[in-house]
Amino acid sequence: MGSQKTISVIGSLNTDLVTLTPYVPSGGETMTATSFSTGPGGKGANQAVATARLSRTNPHVLSNSSEQSKPAPSDILVKMVGAVGADEFGPALISSMKDDGIDINSVKVVEGTTTGVAVILVEEKSGENRILLNPGANHSLRPEDFQDVSSFGTPAPDLIILQLEIPLDTVLQILSTAKAAGIEVLLNPAPAVPLPAEVYTAVTHLIVNETEAALLSETTVEEVEQTGADWGRVAQKFIAKGVKNVVVTLGAKGAIFADVTNTSGQLQSGEKVNVVDTTAAGDTFVGAYALEVVRRQGDKKTPEQRFDIMSKAVQRACKAAGKTCEKKGAQSAIPWADEV
Repeated sequence: MGSQKTISVIGSLNTDLVTLTPYVPSGGETMTATSFSTGPGGKGANQAVATARLSRTNPHVLSNSSEQSKPAPSDILVKMVGAVGADEFGPALISSMKDDGIDINSVKVVEGTTTGVAVILVEEKSGENRILLNPGANHSLRPEDFQDVSSFGTPAPDLIILQLEIPLDTVLQILSTAKAAGIEVLLNPAPAVPLPAEVYTAVTHLIVNETEAALLSETTVEEVEQTGADWGRVAQKFIAKGVKNVVVTLGAKGAIFADVTNTSGQLQSGEKVNVVDTTAAGDTFVGAYALEVVRRQGDKKTPEQRFDIMSKAVQRACKAAGKTCEKKGAQSAIPWADEV
């Protein structure tokens, strides 16, 4: 496909080890769990899977079994840039991404270290989870690996997607290299930590949930909601810091979005869905949004057309995230284009 565009996702790849338990045992107590499962995860990998799946129809519904393992064609090439350990988890993560049509040539296997692992305890009654994260190979991504634009893949991507599950100094270097090369960046600052001011001027699209938006804008969720849930004012703060497009996701309520020409913020209502599990809904939102923006964006668009593109991207992202909430699991719940 000559007109194929590229999205590079630079971030974490984890294996999720999930134990469902009647209650969380106390110190020294042994109890029998309800169930145990392993699955691919990590915010970087989840967002790459969401972008790749939402760009094509589900190949697994074809009746011809010889075609089933082949990813359907897409107008967008999704590249994953990250690292796994030389252990039993790494190959499974890489092969499941390949099955989704993701270019995995930039996923390195690091000898002498483990793949990132999230040990997740889910309490049945409350649905509350406790997570122990071991970053493993994800922390082998160093700033010096991203001083050159070629580290993002060749040709240079149309968009880079970033999160904060790799070292912060590495994220800062990627932003700096991308800004110098004029490459657009979508940052999903999760898990949220305070960021230096220069980050914001390098970010084209910032996608934050309520907690992240509150922490990064130095307000509290309660404070915002007391003023009539004016997340638009919070979005304005990020625009003032230098971000070009801001989306604050509000769970079931939808999302507020603003850009440099429409700073007051517009609400996109959420989808009415039967929520089973919200895991990976945020990552699905990011993938769907990125896809729409890259597909529709051109150089000669007016500010009104750009805002309209953003509006359609947020609408599509709310729809896709809603679909993810209707299924259990992380990557297993992420939909394909024909399911949205």
